[in-house]
Amino acid sequence: MPLCLLVLVTWLRPASATPVSVRFIEGVTHGFLVLRTVDGGLIASGDLLQVSRHGQVESRMVFRFKDGSVFDETVVFTQQRVFVMQSYRLSQRGPAFTEDTEASLERASGKYRVNTKARKDEREKILDGTLDLPPDVYNGMVITVAKNLPKGAGETVHIVAFTPTPRLIQLELIPAGERKVLTGELTKTATHYVLRPKLGTRLKLFATLLGRVPPDSHVWIVGDEPPAF
Repeated sequence: MPLCLLVLVTWLRPASATPVSVRFIEGVTHGFLVLRTVDGGLIASGDLLQVSRHGQVESRMVFRFKDGSVFDETVVFTQQRVFVMQSYRLSQRGPAFTEDTEASLERASGKYRVNTKARKDEREKILDGTLDLPPDVYNGMVITVAKNLPKGAGETVHIVAFTPTPRLIQLELIPAGERKVLTGELTKTATHYVLRPKLGTRLKLFATLLGRVPPDSHVWIVGDEPPAF
C-alpha cells in the first residue's frame, strides 16, 4: 500500500549525502487527507498537522483506517539554509499492517528503537542500537523535500527503512514530466516525481527472490509559490 514507502529492503550505502536547500520555509499547516483505492474506494482519512516551535518544525501525519488501523508518523526538523531531520517517530497498528510497529530515531545520537508485535502469534520483538546517519536522511520529509527542488531537478536522498531492522537506503526523486491536474474546477500544471529506491543488481535479485522488491511511489508537485503536493 502507498503508506508503506518506509518498509523497503536494501542495504545500499550512499555515494554522497548533501542535504536539500531550503527554498520555501515551512510553517503552520492543518491539512485534511484522504486515502483511496485506484477505483475511488475510501480506505482511510486523516490529518497533516504542522507547527513551528523554538526554531524547529514538528510535522505529524495521521491516517485512521476504516478497519480501525492507525498510521501515525511524526518528524521534527530544522530549516536553517538546509533541511535537517532531528527526530522521527512511527506508529502503525491494526489489521491493515502485517505487524504492529513502534519506531523512533534520533539524529544527534543516531539511536533507534523498534518495537514490533506479530499479528499472528503476538510475538514481540525489540531492537535498539545506533546508526551513522548522513545529513540528508529525510524520514517523513520526502514531500517537503520534493516541494523545494528547483523545477525539473531530481535528487537522491536517504531514509531509514524499518524492516524491522533499521536499514539506511537511498531514495531517488526522479522528475517524470509535467501533468495537468484539477484542484476543484481549476486546472494546474504539476511536476510528476517518481520516488524510487535505488537497488544494486545483486540486492535487486535477492529482493526479487524474496518477493520484496519495493514498488515506485509517485508525487505531483504544483509549482506555484508556495508549491503544493
